[in-house]
Amino acid sequence: MKRKRSQPDDTMDIVWQTPANPPHRQDYILRDGVRYVRPYYFEFISHAKKRWAGKTIVDLFADEFKGRPRDYYVSAVKTGRIQVDGQKVPISYVVQPSQKISHFLHRHEPPVMAMDIQILHTELDVVTVYKPATTPVHPCGQYRKNTVVGILQAEHDLAPLFPIHRLDRLVSGLLIIARSASKADIFRQQIESGEVKKQYIARVTGVFPDEQVADVNVNYNAREGRSTVEVENGPTWKSSAKGKSACTKFTRVSTNGTQSIVLCEPITGRTHQIRVHLQYLGHPIANDFLYLSESVPHRSIEGLSADRAAANPGLPLTVNHCKINESGSGDECAEDFNIDPMCTNCPDLPPKGYDIHEAGLWLHCIRYSGPDWTYECPYPKWASLT
Repeated sequence: MKRKRSQPDDTMDIVWQTPANPPHRQDYILRDGVRYVRPYYFEFISHAKKRWAGKTIVDLFADEFKGRPRDYYVSAVKTGRIQVDGQKVPISYVVQPSQKISHFLHRHEPPVMAMDIQILHTELDVVTVYKPATTPVHPCGQYRKNTVVGILQAEHDLAPLFPIHRLDRLVSGLLIIARSASKADIFRQQIESGEVKKQYIARVTGVFPDEQVADVNVNYNAREGRSTVEVENGPTWKSSAKGKSACTKFTRVSTNGTQSIVLCEPITGRTHQIRVHLQYLGHPIANDFLYLSESVPHRSIEGLSADRAAANPGLPLTVNHCKINESGSGDECAEDFNIDPMCTNCPDLPPKGYDIHEAGLWLHCIRYSGPDWTYECPYPKWASLT
């Protein structure tokens, strides 16, 4: 959509996209096994939280959104790329609760692995797909077009879509998507009532026992991006526990003496539940850098980039150096897109700080079963230890 009221003071004729604009096939650049999104102009909209009230508009952005320098936010306010209630404001403007705040920016989405999203099964109101690792299910954070929902819409003309369960970004496997809100509600009611059985496979360190059950609380720390377990300790434990109850059944499928393939059946659905329960049992996923303990012997080195940024924020990342020149054409890429003079990511294609060689976890959803339905997904290559 084109903004006609209070248009930011840019000399270019810019088309500002909003969440209402669907992705298209030409929005993607596939190069060297990586799927990029062509940078585009986007309007981020939020409403001022209570803790934002009383701050100047520049202080608000500098304090809450640290991915860009303060000087950028000063320029963005002065040029109208940051607006309040649809209007330009001075840099000294003090924000009030619930005000609409718009940030118009040149959006660079993080890259994902360039793997096709294989459609496994279609019905009138259901579609199941093989979700590739590193691709988020739906728009979240910096991802919008580089998601399963966005790619299916752009490349298969499938919309609207209602994913009925979660898969972490680094996890692969079966994803069930309803084609209508009413069908999605039926699935969700069955999941919430405990009628749905979920099965995953994982490749873990060591020789896993024949069968084990992890029945310990899981506490997810959103700031750190990881979960921990809470083990019962003393009579006052329940009153002080912060985590949520969680239970996972594990069964060994095979082992080569160094690593094992394990069937994982989560009874509950907590964030990183399988990953942290396997760590708790002493057999973390063999390429799960976030949950591999330094004391784990014989840990696999292959694929250790999973969650590398979360585990080691100071670790140097491999950044793509596909740049564009001042005319907008690529030095190393054939694709064309405009350099934005205010953008803090240009002339790089991906945003700063993302590892374009990030690997997926050895954790894969193979089956979901309900009262009168079962959907399955093929096994990945890493599930064979031979």
